[in-house]
Amino acid sequence: MGLVEVTVLGAGDAFGSRGQLQSGYYLKAGGFKLLMEAGPSVLAAMKREGLQPNDIDLVLISHLHGDHFAGLPFLILDYLWEKPRRRKLMVAGPRHLESRTWRLFKAMYPRSDASAVRRRLQFVVLNPETSVRLGPVEVAAMRTPHTNPDVSLAFRLSAGGKTIAYSGDTGWTERLLTLAKKTDLFLCECTYFQTRHRDFHLDYPLIEANRSKFDAGRMVLTHAGGEVLDRRRELALEIAHDGMKITA
Repeated sequence: MGLVEVTVLGAGDAFGSRGQLQSGYYLKAGGFKLLMEAGPSVLAAMKREGLQPNDIDLVLISHLHGDHFAGLPFLILDYLWEKPRRRKLMVAGPRHLESRTWRLFKAMYPRSDASAVRRRLQFVVLNPETSVRLGPVEVAAMRTPHTNPDVSLAFRLSAGGKTIAYSGDTGWTERLLTLAKKTDLFLCECTYFQTRHRDFHLDYPLIEANRSKFDAGRMVLTHAGGEVLDRRRELALEIAHDGMKITA
């Protein structure tokens, strides 16, 4: 059985609380390389870790908030000017990801002609409650209570003989227990500590109270806000940080 190596490119929330970078996770399963989430700082984070944008085989985006997908225009810019993309890149996520990405790129770089890169990108819509094979990775998507009418997704990935779950941004739902069941690694958002926004984000006391129900080999909290980071020493659960390496 192989290993899946995860590099946390950004473990912070939308506000970059306490200086943490915004969402990004680089997964390597054998020779396949997957970027999950592309917050605005993802390109710089990759280069800081010595990871090459041209090596990415697949990008997964959970939802269309800027701290999760606004780094895509910078990847496009890198492919356009720094190291041209020579092969196809799948970019998979919820509906409207393709149109929103190109609208954002046009707003940021209105005079840049990205048609050469556009031909290399293959956008794939991930529908909730479905499973699809993208290269060697099986991706099961679950809708989370975070955005409406836009769709927010959680992922359950099977690759290299391992299973990894990622909550995306989400309010509390019992379905997270199913998502994480019998996984090797569960990356779970934990935005708040004392503040309660359980309809669209998770807080630490709620996660800790339900920890025994999560049937995951290893559970790592991420997307942490300032409340959580300020009380890091009080946490009984593992929490991600920028640059963290995880082997599943």
